[in-house]
This record gives sequence, C-alpha cells and structure tokens, in this order.
Amino acid sequence: MNSIKNVPARVLSRRPGHSLEAEREQFDKTQAISISKAINSQEAPVKEKHARRIILGTHHEKGAFTFWSYAIGLPLPSSSILSWKFCHVLHKVLRDGHPNVLHDCQRYRSNIREIGDLWGHLRDQYGHLVNVYTKLLLTKISFHLKHPQFPAGLEVTDEVLEKAAGTDVNNIFQLTVEMFDYMDCELKLSESVFRQLNTAIAASQTSSGQCRLAPLIQVTQDCSLLYHYTVKLMFKLHSCLPADTLQGHRDRFHEQFHSLKNFFRRASDMLYFKRLIQIPRLPEGPPNFLRASALAEHIKPVVVIPEEAPEDEEPENLIEISSGPPAGEPVVVADLFDQTFGPPNGSMKDDRDLQIENLKREVEALRAELEKIKMEAQRYISQLKGQVNALEAELEEQRKQKQKALVDNEQLRHELAQLKALQLEGARNQGLREEAERKASATEARYSKLKEKHNELINTHAELLRKNADTAKQLTATQQNREEVARVKEQLAFQMEQVQRQSEMKMEEQSDQLEKLKRELAAKAGELAHAQEALSRTEQSGSELSSRLDTLNAEKDALSGAMRQREAELLAAQSLVREKEEALCQEQQRSSQEKGELQGRLAEKESREQGLRQRLLDEQFAVLRSAAAEAEAILQDAVSKLDDPLHLRCTSSPDYLVSRAQAALDTVSALEKGHTQYLTSCEDASALVAALTRFSHLAADTIVNGGATSHLAPTDPADRLIDTCRECGARALELMGQLQDRTVLPRAQPSLMRAPLQGILQLGQDLKPKSLDVRQEELGAMVDKEMAATSAAIEDAVRRIEDMMNQARHESSGVKLEVNERILNSCTDLMKAIRLLVMTSTSLQKEIVESGRGAATQQEFYAKNSRWTEGLISASKAVGWGATQLVESADKVVLHMGKYEELIVCSHEIAASTAQLVAASKVKADKHSPHLSRLQECSRSVNERAANVVASTKSGQEQIEDRDTMDFSGLSLIKLKKQEMETQVRVLELEKTLEAERVRLGELRKQHYVLAGVMGTPGEEEPSRPSPAPRSSATKKPPLAQKPSIAPRPDNQLNKKDGVYPAQLVNY
Repeated sequence: MNSIKNVPARVLSRRPGHSLEAEREQFDKTQAISISKAINSQEAPVKEKHARRIILGTHHEKGAFTFWSYAIGLPLPSSSILSWKFCHVLHKVLRDGHPNVLHDCQRYRSNIREIGDLWGHLRDQYGHLVNVYTKLLLTKISFHLKHPQFPAGLEVTDEVLEKAAGTDVNNIFQLTVEMFDYMDCELKLSESVFRQLNTAIAASQTSSGQCRLAPLIQVTQDCSLLYHYTVKLMFKLHSCLPADTLQGHRDRFHEQFHSLKNFFRRASDMLYFKRLIQIPRLPEGPPNFLRASALAEHIKPVVVIPEEAPEDEEPENLIEISSGPPAGEPVVVADLFDQTFGPPNGSMKDDRDLQIENLKREVEALRAELEKIKMEAQRYISQLKGQVNALEAELEEQRKQKQKALVDNEQLRHELAQLKALQLEGARNQGLREEAERKASATEARYSKLKEKHNELINTHAELLRKNADTAKQLTATQQNREEVARVKEQLAFQMEQVQRQSEMKMEEQSDQLEKLKRELAAKAGELAHAQEALSRTEQSGSELSSRLDTLNAEKDALSGAMRQREAELLAAQSLVREKEEALCQEQQRSSQEKGELQGRLAEKESREQGLRQRLLDEQFAVLRSAAAEAEAILQDAVSKLDDPLHLRCTSSPDYLVSRAQAALDTVSALEKGHTQYLTSCEDASALVAALTRFSHLAADTIVNGGATSHLAPTDPADRLIDTCRECGARALELMGQLQDRTVLPRAQPSLMRAPLQGILQLGQDLKPKSLDVRQEELGAMVDKEMAATSAAIEDAVRRIEDMMNQARHESSGVKLEVNERILNSCTDLMKAIRLLVMTSTSLQKEIVESGRGAATQQEFYAKNSRWTEGLISASKAVGWGATQLVESADKVVLHMGKYEELIVCSHEIAASTAQLVAASKVKADKHSPHLSRLQECSRSVNERAANVVASTKSGQEQIEDRDTMDFSGLSLIKLKKQEMETQVRVLELEKTLEAERVRLGELRKQHYVLAGVMGTPGEEEPSRPSPAPRSSATKKPPLAQKPSIAPRPDNQLNKKDGVYPAQLVNY
C-alpha cells in the first residue's frame, strides 16, 4: 500500500489543545488514511468506503483543501496505476463532493495537466488511460466553471436547463457544442478502457479489469445526463434554425449516439457493472430532430446505483502523526452527509420496485426462451443445408470420378494407337531390310555374270592367237611349194589378207570391246564397292533396327500387359461407375423427396415473405403519409402566417426571398424523381420522404419570407406577391393531400409547384434594387479604378489645401488668418493620414488577393468574392468623396461663404468612411498580417486627425464668435422684452425646424440604406454604418456604389469562407 511521503507541516506541528483541535487532528488523520488506502499502487479498484470518507471530508470542511494538501505529496509520476486511481478519486470528489471543490481544483489544473502530459509521452497502458482521463477532468472543470448553473454532478431540472440556455440562439448553439466536446471526452475514455481489456477472458472478474472499469461508473452517470441535455438543446435549436444549418450538429449527435449505445451495451453485459449500477437502455435509433413532436417520445435515461452492504473495516495508520488526543477526550468526527441525507444503506425497496424487478425477470426469461427457439430453428435449418451440401458434394465427386475414368480410357486408347504406329514403323523397317538384301543379291548375280563374260572373252582371244599361229605355219609351207601351188598361194594370200583384215577388224573390235568391258568392269567394281558399303551400312542399320525392333517388341509386350491391366481397371471402374450411378439415382430420388419437402417449406416461406412485403409496403406508405401530414402541417402553418397580425412586424429582403424560392424550386425536381421512384418501387419511399421533407421546409420558408418581403414592398407588387404565396401554399397543400391518399397518389403532379415558385422568384427579382448593373468580371477593374480615383482625389485635395493656405495668407490677417491656418493645417494633416491609409489599404488588398486566389486569376477572385469587392468599392468611393467635400467646405469657410458645421460633418463622414474601408479590408485579411496592423494604426491616426479638424473648427468658430459680442447699451426695457420674445419665437421655430430635419434625416438614411443595398442584402460582408449628419442642400453626396444584381447562390454554396449567412426572420 502506498504511503503519503510529504505530510503537511500544519498536521505534524499540531498539538492537542482542546476538543476542536483534537477533532481537527482526528479529521486530518482520517483523511490521510482514506486517501492513502484509496490511492495506492495495487492494481485493484478503489474501495467505495475510502472514497466516501474523502467525499464526506470535503463536505465537512466545505472544500478540498485537505484532499489536495495530501494529494500533492503522492508520488504520482512514479506509478501509472497510482495516477489512474488518483484521477478516479478526483472524479468522484468532483461529482459528489462539496460545490467549493470545483474552485479548489481550479488552482491545481496545471498539476493535473502535467501528470497527463507525463504519462502521455510514455508507452504504458495505464499511462495512456491517465492521459485521456486528465483531459476529461480538465474539460469537466472548465465546463462547470464556465456554466455554474450546472453542478459537477450534472443534475439539473429542465427549468434550470432552459434558463442556462437562454433565448439567444448563439448561446444555445455554443452550449450544445461544449456539451458535444464534453461527451466526446467521456466516450473516448470508455473506448480506451474497453480497447485494453482482454476479450478472451472475463476481464470484469479480474482485479486488473475492475481497476480499469471502476471509473466508467462515473462516466455512465455523466453520459446519461449529457445525452438528455443535448437532446433537449438539439430540439430547441431545430425550432429556431433551419435544418440545413444544423446538419453538422445532427451528424455529430448521431455519431455520439451510436458510440454511447455501444458503450452502454458492452457495459450492461459485464457482471462487474450488474451489481454496482443499473445502466439505462437507449432507443434503437436517434431522435428525429426534424419532427418537433418527437421530443414527446424522448425518455430521459436514468442511471440507478443499487444500495450496497456496509463494509466495516478499521483503518490502519499509514503515517505517524505526532501524538494522538488524550485517552480521556472523546474523538468526534462530524458526518454531515449522514446527518443530512441519512445512512447510505437505510432505505428498503417498495412493492412497486419488486413488481418491476419480477416483470423484468419474466421478460428476460421469455426473451431467453425466444432466443433458444430461434437458435434451435436456425440449427435445424443449418443441418438441412449441411445435408443438402453434402449430397451435392458427393454427387460432384462421383461426376469427377466418372470424368476421370473417361479421361483414363481415352489416354489408354491413345497409347494403344501409338503402339500400333510403332509396330507399323517396325514393319516398314523390316521391308527396307529385305529390299536391301534383295539389292545385294542382285548385285552379286550381276557381278558373277560379268565375270563369266570376261572369262569367255579371254578364251576367244586365246583361240584367235592359236589360229594365227596355224596360218603362219601354212604360209611357210605354201611358199615352199610356190610354183606348185601358185594358184593356192595367191588364193591363200588373198584368203590370208582377207582373214588378216578380218582378224584385225575383229582384233580392233575385240580390243574396243575389251576396253569397253574393262571400263564396265571398273564401273561395276565401283558399283560393287558402293554396293558392299551400302550392304555393310544396311547390315549395320539392320542390326540397329533388329535391336530397336527387339526393344519395341519388349515395349509392345509391356504395353500390351499394361493395356490389359488398364482394361481390367477400366472394367472395374465401369462397374464401380455403374454402382455409383445406381447409388446416385437412389440419392437423387431421396434428394428429390427432400427437395419436395424443402420446396413446400420454401412456398410457405415465400407466402410469409409476401405478407412481410405487403407489410413493408404498408409501413412505407405510412411513413410517407406521416411525412406528408407533417409537411402539410408545416405548410399550413406557413400559409396561416400570411394572415397573422403578429407577422406584420417580420421583414425580409428580396435577395433572401429569391434564394429561398430558388432553393425550393430546385427541390421540385428531386420531389418529382422521388415520386417516380416510389411509383416504380413502392418498397422504398426514402427518396420521396427526404425530398418531401426538404421541399416542405423550403416551400414554407419561401411563403413566410414572401409575406415578410411584401411588408416592405410597394402596394401592387406586395399584393401580387401575397397572392402568389397563397397560390403556392394552396397547391402545396393539395399535393400533400394527394400524397396521403393511396388511390390519388399515382395521379399527383409535383411539377405543378414550379409555376407559383417561379412567380415568387420573378417577383423577388423585380423587387431587388436595380441601381447598379456591373458584371462580376468587371469588379476587379473597378476596384483598381476606384482605389486609383481615391488616391488621385486625396492628392488633389492636398494640393488644393496648400493653394488655399497660400491664398489665405495673402488675403487674411489677424485672428481670421490664425483660425484659417489652424483649420487648413489640421485638414492637411488629415489628408496625409488618409493618403497613408489608402496606400496601406491597397497593399493589404493585394496581399488578400495573392493569398486567397490560389490558382485563380485576380479577376476570378474578385468575381468569386463579389460582395466583399462591392463593399471595398463603396468604401473607397466614400473616402474619395469625403476628401473632396472636406476641401470644398474648407474653401468655403476660408472665403467666408460656408459654415463651420460643414467641416465638422465632413470630418465625421471621412472618419466613418475610413472605418468602413478598414472593416471591408479586415473581413478577408489575416489577423496576423503586418499590413492589417499598419492599416489599423492608420485608421486610428485618421480618427485623431479628424478629431483635430473638428476641434480646430470649433475653437476657430468660438474665437470668431467672441468678437461679435452683443451690445445692450441704448436698449430700453420694452425693447429688451421685445427682443426676448422675438428670440423665443426664433427658438421655437428653430426647434420645430430641427424636429422636421431629424425626420427628414431618418427618411434620407432609410432611402440611403435601400439604395446602398444594406436593407436588401442580409448577411452582407461589408460592415454597414448609419448615414452621416445632414449636409447642406448645396453639397449633395453622390450615391454609393451598390452591389450588382447577381443571382443568389443555392444553399449548398453558402459557406463561412464567403462571409455569407442566411438571414433569419424576426418572430418566426
């Protein structure tokens, strides 16, 4: 347990003197013990009894001085758990402690912020929570100090809430934003706590989880009340402002509503909270702020803290505090809280609460039984769906197996075809081998024939040689017997020659034939060699083919075996497929039966869906009818305001009427589209309801603003405008009645609303001021032109004043010269100050254009910000005109042809014009701009110089008038009485004239406002100002530049950047 290190000196130095001191010392001791036990480093929730003692101590001493004197000494930076529990105790003390606790905590805001920043920079789970919690505590302290009507416990009545909000819309708006910020801090703390909890275990039953969850009890109490107050304020804002203006508020409320509902739901499911707090239930959806009657449906969420059993535990002494009181003196601790409100656990529940709890338990039991029935039905449906999915999966698996068997069969056929192709190729290779063998045998036969013929030729040649030898022998024998056988010799010679010639011829033929045979033999030998080589190659390829054929035969045998095996497997698969198909047929029959049953259930479900669809149609039409009824009530209320005498005081401008009429006219298309969509599909009426809601509000706004505009318009246009508004209201009410009747709804024509709205738009355009017609693209050139003209006018004024001063020195003397010089010197100083202001304004204007135009051109920037540009032009014209009039008035005064009052009026006009120029420049300028600071200094200088002109003029006038003292010498009593009466008559005449001139001044100012576009342009960017004092008839000011006739923007283009806000009617 943590102990307090720095005990205040006044506690240690106190000595028991009497009963009050003993009581105070006992009180300090009790508080120190309670604070030490409540704020320690143990990861466990703060015990309620310790926190209660601390809270009662604040009521006892009417503040939190003792609490903070001990809390400051706690070592908060050393432990994040210690800091977390300190924040929890401080939250409880703020909520339930004495009201002065809030002011005491204000002095220690810096300590709270430092603790949060310290733990925010460290990566620690509790440290992050401490950072978020300190921000919540600081926001809480700031809110309650700013709004003392709300106590720290946030418990106030509706009357106090109404008083705190007041009647000013801006105050209500700001109060709502601050409550949104307050709620965001509360919800952020709850989200941070839930984000750190372990959802896998029951975190609310562990000490660490309870330590984190304990502060959410105070968060629940704050959030329930903040939710109730924001709902009240949102309904009040919607009764004062248009719905489009509060779209951001509604979006932020819806986001907080869903976060708060999620927080309450998660907290109510935890066992830790069920025994400590009764968390309220929020409605299913957020309130509809667009319907005022929805406020009656709002129920305030109430947080109930059940009474808890008292815990009796004697506190321990954590610190040593000198000596206690004497044994003989009683120790008295005043418990003002118990004396005032009774003991915390002294009340009993009445019978009504018991009945409510019994009914709640019965409702919970019925709800649990209903959930059980729903779960069983859902489980049965899931089982049926699972069976159907299993059957479909099994059927799909059988189909896949069948497809796989077909693919395997086709693959086997393909392999068989490849095997047959290989066999055919082997047969072709065998034929080639046999053909090669045949060619080799033919070549061998031919070679043998050639060899035989060659042997035959050799034998014939040998026989011829033998015959030649025999013939030579016979010639030798015949020569011996010449005489005897002369005739035989000659014959033989002749035969010899003949035989020789024949023999030579044969020899030549044989030799030729022999050469030829030799050549043929050589050729045949080459062919034989080639044939032998081819034969060897053929034999080699034949051996290769034989080995390949053996391999193919082996593969063929293997493939044949595999094919036979596959055929066997195919037969087995086919038989299995047939079995599966039979089983599939059986399953299909059973599935068809179940399908029939499911189809019956489906038909029953479709009939129920048909009933639900019809119910949906009825509900959609009911929503549409209620929206149309609400719109009819809004329109009826707007039409009734046209005849309401109280509405006569309400006024509006034609520009605002044109913007409302244009916006309402734009919604007619959305209304037609929504009507067409609803006729196409009656199940969704959201588009039509949304368009109807927007149309009704804008149409009612147009009718009311039309009536308000007619109060300032001439008689004939006002009557036409009123009649057109009545026609628009009648047609709108007729359309609302048609939308509420289902039989007439298809024949409704939203397009009929265009004619009256266009009529109102045209009348509003006609009522707009037509004094200036400048195109937006010319505004930039006009700004430069007017600024240059103003500078030129001021330069000319300075030059003319110098000329007048020189002329006055020559023509005047004495007192008049002194007065003239003083007036002209002050005018010269004023002109110099104005010239410096115009130069600074020009520089600031350039800075504004350069910083604001972005990628656009300067002309586009002026056209985009046309109203601001028009105000700048108007202010520049007013400054230049004022300088010119001041010079003319000074000239007349110097020449004794004018009045001193003209100078005073011109000085006031110049001061007002420069103020208008500064305000027009300040609208778009950056507040940290150095040019803006210089411009403001120049404006103050102009005001001082104008005041000097007025002072110089008045002193000079008094100095001149002092010379004309009245001479009463020589007047008798009767003459004096007569002059007195004449003077009284003159005074009465002058008073009457003064009253008439004041009335005329009011009319002139009103007409000036109309011409300058002040009354006709609500929410102008340029600051408006009243007309200056009346001028003499001799010097009339030219009309100020008025804003051009520009078509109003739609609502969605009006933004804060342009400085334009929609005008609101008075008493609407």
